[in-house]
Amino acid sequence: MNNIFDVAVIGAGPGGYVAAIRCAQLGLNTVCIDDWKNEQGRPSLGGTCLNVGCIPSKALLESSENFARAGHKFAEHGIKLDGLSIDVPAMIARKDKIVKAFTGGIGMLFKKNKVTVLHGRGVLQKRDNDDDSWEIRVKTDEKEQSVRTRHVIIATGSVPRSLTIAPVDGVNVLDNAGALALQQTPGKLAIIGAGVIGLELGSVWRRLGAEVTILEAQADFLSAADEQVAKEAYKALTRETGLVIHTGVEIKSTQAGKDNVKIEYTDRDKNVQSLEVDKLIVAVGRVPNTASLGAKETGLQLDERGYIGVDKFCQTSLQNVYAIGDVVRGPMLAHKASEEGVAVAERIASNQQGASDSTAHIDLGMMPWVIYTAPEIAWVGKTEQALKAEGVIYKVGQFPFMANGRARALGETTGFVKVLADAESDRILGVHMVGPYVSEIIAEAVVAMGFSASSEDLARIVHAHPSLSESLHEAALGVAKRTIHI
Repeated sequence: MNNIFDVAVIGAGPGGYVAAIRCAQLGLNTVCIDDWKNEQGRPSLGGTCLNVGCIPSKALLESSENFARAGHKFAEHGIKLDGLSIDVPAMIARKDKIVKAFTGGIGMLFKKNKVTVLHGRGVLQKRDNDDDSWEIRVKTDEKEQSVRTRHVIIATGSVPRSLTIAPVDGVNVLDNAGALALQQTPGKLAIIGAGVIGLELGSVWRRLGAEVTILEAQADFLSAADEQVAKEAYKALTRETGLVIHTGVEIKSTQAGKDNVKIEYTDRDKNVQSLEVDKLIVAVGRVPNTASLGAKETGLQLDERGYIGVDKFCQTSLQNVYAIGDVVRGPMLAHKASEEGVAVAERIASNQQGASDSTAHIDLGMMPWVIYTAPEIAWVGKTEQALKAEGVIYKVGQFPFMANGRARALGETTGFVKVLADAESDRILGVHMVGPYVSEIIAEAVVAMGFSASSEDLARIVHAHPSLSESLHEAALGVAKRTIHI
């Protein structure tokens, strides 16, 4: 194997593998180094997202939603079912099949684009004094090898944040990977953390029959989302899904037994509470995976939280070394990592070709967020609370799914769409949604904001009828107080 490359990408998650493919498309000789192993101990590309994150969780969410619809909503359609049951191992097997297809698919994409793949932990080495290349040691349990490269893209992702007070044992105290592999529905389940992971996993197992209690340290539910959206989502998740969500909680102790876990915590009123469950999931966020990269030895700058310092082009403190995705500033989102990977690849190729600069960039202010609960939650841009804090004068247009014909036909009428626009220029500043399939509708809002559209622009665009996207159209009309169907 030729061990001299134009670009070496460390990490094959949605940031790393996309960066590697784009580099190869641009004519750069590229190697991608990744150390992920699946449950069978075999190399598995795709990082957390494809192996134990985005893709498997959505597979289980879909299965559990189908089960819930069959049990609670099919009857009003005239569909009658007797003896409804769930085969959890079959559901998990379906999820595993999807994961295997996608992780194997990345390998095929690498082969198609002539990206070299090395399995092992990539460690950055100091450069020789006589050139501007880098050496990367690739370490596995069995051997060690080295590659030489001109440019490096660090895309090592993130790992679950641990709680000393609730150590994960993989049996009764689980992280997200363990929660995605349960072979039967627990009778009682507790989740520490009411973020994206906690809410999605809680939704899966609640629909399948578990009693689910979510314990959140923050006083406010979904504080990153628009306050009105968060309130609507809380109401829907507690009343319709049946999740029990406690905010303002402080975990005092956990004790894992043979068949249960005992939890002691103080509630928002500082009263001591106790809870005994079959399984506990720890979902308190993620931290950048920057250990063992060789940062100290090479002078790669990390902040106090372990994030790699980068400029607006994802350039680190080291020459020709870039970092993308969860290891740098900004939201920990797969699509953010992928787009940063493309931007960096194009910048490297531009510099290689002697161009003075590259126009490739990422606007973190237009990054869509989605939580795949039922109803789904999605947003892009500024929230109302942020605009108020900044003193921005804005207008609001809003439309409920209850008044949308397609939503009525689906039987999914919870939620609304809200458009925020500058009071003077009418430029769209933020769009916030909670309701059916808003994960798909939000893309239109991102496109509109990407082209600096006004609410009037959206209001003048024809939307198919009947469609859920009409709710966005009506919300845009509402900014000028001329909503039609309510």
